[in-house]
Amino acid sequence: MDKNKLHNHQMIYIIITFAIITMLFSGIEVLAGERVEMFPGGDFDHWNKKEIKESRLIGGKVKTLYKINGGQWSSSNAHAKAFGIDKVSISTTPEKRGEGYCCRMETTLEIVTAIGIDLKALATGSVYTGKLLDIVGMKQSSDPNSAIDMGVPFTKKPKALMLDYKALIQPNGQIVFANAGTKVKNVAGRDKGQISLILQHRWEKDGHIYAYRVGSAHEYIESSTNGWVNNHRLPIHYGQYGSLSSKRHKAKNSAGKMVYVEEVGFRGDIQPTHIIIQISAGCQQPFTGCPGNIMWCDNIRLVYDE
Repeated sequence: MDKNKLHNHQMIYIIITFAIITMLFSGIEVLAGERVEMFPGGDFDHWNKKEIKESRLIGGKVKTLYKINGGQWSSSNAHAKAFGIDKVSISTTPEKRGEGYCCRMETTLEIVTAIGIDLKALATGSVYTGKLLDIVGMKQSSDPNSAIDMGVPFTKKPKALMLDYKALIQPNGQIVFANAGTKVKNVAGRDKGQISLILQHRWEKDGHIYAYRVGSAHEYIESSTNGWVNNHRLPIHYGQYGSLSSKRHKAKNSAGKMVYVEEVGFRGDIQPTHIIIQISAGCQQPFTGCPGNIMWCDNIRLVYDE
């Protein structure tokens, strides 16, 4: 091989190597005919934590409140304050995985003793794109959705959601309802983990937020896994898929008021304005679930055609 050909082969090798290194460090993977991008913060390697002392009336414990760093993600962890009483609920935590961290979500039944009375509350561990109020007040206690500005701006149209996950689902677990009262009520059925993605095209009129459902992906996790399931894919369906919801998610309107996002139809032919990704250890209504169900997730990515 002459010197010019050798030089050309060396240059091609250097260019290919540089391109691969660049893609690795930019969070972009290239598969055959596809492009895979890490969703911002979806590696769950960076967390903030804050020590909060609960009110003496309920024991005065110091709790560590974990928040996912980066601004795109929030969790079911909450600092509540009502009638001057501070209470911290922790159902989502970082857990070491390899050289970094993953997200661990557990459905927990917490018992708090106040003036000799045991109060019981159930929290389902979850993470989602959006923002939870820094302090949840009395006004939001009966409707947790009213404390969540759900979804973040997003304008792309991926073909699939990809993630690593692990699950521990109680095979015969009892679903219960507990809303900071003295009793725990048994509920029929089985609880499941779930993974979901919603793409919406939103607009505001007269203080209302309306939306077309552009795309959807959803999967129930009905049984425990044997370790991690890596590179799991959920196809995103554009247009009509599943059902619309007008009394599920809330968001802040231009006046700063939390209102329901009212979905009015399916439109797979238009660009989204917002994305909702949610992974949860349960699929029931607020304060309802199966204690002991656990989900782990890591490396939330979106898949595109090249």
